Amino acid sequence: MSEIKFGTDGWRAIIAQNFTVENVTRVAEATARWLLKNTSAPKVIIGHDCRFGGKLFADTIAAVMCKNKIQTVLATDFVSTPMISLSTVKLKCDLGIIITASHNPPDYNGYKLKGSYGGPLIPADVSEIEQMIKPASEIDISKISLDDCRKSGLLEDQDLEAMYISHVEKNFDIDLIRESKMRWGYDAMYGAGQNVMRKLFPDITLLHCDYNPSFKGQAPEPIHKNLTEFSELIKTSKKIDCGLVTDGDADRLGMYDSEGNFIDSHHIILLLIHYLVKYKGLKGKVCTAFSTTPRVKKLCEHYGLPLEVVKIGFKWICEIMIRQGEDVLLGGEESGGIAIKGHIPERDGIWMGLTIWEFMARSGKSLRDLIQEVYEIVGPFSFERIDLHISDEVKQRVLSNCKAGNYKAFGKYQVKRVDDLDGYKYFFENGDWLMIRASGTEPVLRTYAESNSREQAFAILNAGKETLLNGI
Repeated sequence: MSEIKFGTDGWRAIIAQNFTVENVTRVAEATARWLLKNTSAPKVIIGHDCRFGGKLFADTIAAVMCKNKIQTVLATDFVSTPMISLSTVKLKCDLGIIITASHNPPDYNGYKLKGSYGGPLIPADVSEIEQMIKPASEIDISKISLDDCRKSGLLEDQDLEAMYISHVEKNFDIDLIRESKMRWGYDAMYGAGQNVMRKLFPDITLLHCDYNPSFKGQAPEPIHKNLTEFSELIKTSKKIDCGLVTDGDADRLGMYDSEGNFIDSHHIILLLIHYLVKYKGLKGKVCTAFSTTPRVKKLCEHYGLPLEVVKIGFKWICEIMIRQGEDVLLGGEESGGIAIKGHIPERDGIWMGLTIWEFMARSGKSLRDLIQEVYEIVGPFSFERIDLHISDEVKQRVLSNCKAGNYKAFGKYQVKRVDDLDGYKYFFENGDWLMIRASGTEPVLRTYAESNSREQAFAILNAGKETLLNGI
């Protein structure tokens, strides 16, 4: 049997290669052992997103839990990750499990764990479960009847989407957003947010809100290169003031302005802080991942907010959000995962998108006008990213050079200082920077750059690519 390791956000593997019923059973058995060890009468909630085999794998986990006499709640249909996290809190469950590979390519699936507080299970607990995974499963799933489990009361079904929609309607002025003069658009990327937005806003422009487990062959990651169809729709129709996009399990987001320009997570994080503090009068610590723009520090200094920078992976942000004595206003990461005060300590693409739409509806200002308000404080900037799909040999050589401090310049860009909290962030003059980091879930080397213009950010990325692949 293959060794199973949890990465930045859960265990992910290629369907039918390593992500099999047998291996999911092994992980579920370890999860059950951990629950029984740490909880006297555990209760677990299970769901799956739109990916291939989701129901089969969710049913497999439910069978393992019921076999271990663990009270189990099973989602009636596909759900987003935030729906599982929210329901874990509302139904007072000890653990939430969702079958999802988030933004990964269609041939992947995954297994995410959520704590009773409604966010990623803390790393120490995940590690403990990982160590409990045995070389082979000990349960014959084919002999367990879920219908019998339902009859015995051990298993119950719940409509988690309805629960989530009700929660949204209690926390947002949905009528204000619906009836504002703003016109909205939403691209689900064939992901798990599609039905929520259709039900909340039946009259808005919808794209890729169909059930398609293969995502038409496209990784459902909300970055511009994957969203050109939505961008063109906004440009040509001229009927959308702001477009929202969420990924496969709807915990990450991206946005578009009325001209079809992509608004990345760095700008969204800054907009959210600006809205929550200046317009809503809220305070608290801001917590961001290492790859997020340093402009957050500038905005936090402007508003007198404490800032903590952590390793990449929302689990590190969540750990701070649930820590006793902490008052966190916002936690966010470059990949589009953001959480704010007043909701669960979990990334939620729809919740963040609605917060920005509420900001626009209340202020009557366009997204560009609101971004300009932020620029007046932190200055204009552009962030870009290129993923390098290279051999492991080249990747390891690059990482070894980074660790050894061998990169003193990337083309004409001279390195002034380096931060290495999680990856390697090379700072140049005028606040420009380039970051290099290996993906925690894919065979990819990620490179990120920030400058005062899109062209300059790409120039830095291209200089970085040239040096990394042809240099030292």
